[in-house]
Amino acid sequence: MHLASYLGLLRDSEQALGDAFRLVAEHHKDEPDVEHLCKVLGAQATKHTEALEPVVRRYGEQEDSEPEQLEAAEFGGTREGGVGLLRDLQDLYALASFVDITWTVVGQAAQGLRDQELLDVVQACEQETSRQLTWLNTRIKQAAPQALIAAK
Repeated sequence: MHLASYLGLLRDSEQALGDAFRLVAEHHKDEPDVEHLCKVLGAQATKHTEALEPVVRRYGEQEDSEPEQLEAAEFGGTREGGVGLLRDLQDLYALASFVDITWTVVGQAAQGLRDQELLDVVQACEQETSRQLTWLNTRIKQAAPQALIAAK
């Protein structure tokens, strides 16, 4: 069974997402909504890793360097200005999308195993990840015109 490798991938991806949200919050303090919500969403990602603990104890976990590679590719550092904010939000969106589809894959395994505890974790966390993506999409739409047209 390869579920342990996906649980490791999921937990590492959520940790990378939480770290990335916190980094963007810290770097874009001049945007109060971004700073506040990125802190909240970073804490949410950390809570997701904690929610996986009982499942990981049962099925095991295999470490995977992929989330770190994805985070490194996307977050070589935050950027300055309006275009920088836009790119940072896009990078968060890409990482959150990876987390979202990984929840979907693990959810399918949970259904196959008829593991209600895992299904409950997946449903709760996947719902929050979906909201993260919705906020990021909305905030990207808000930032794009200012960054690409109005900015000097």
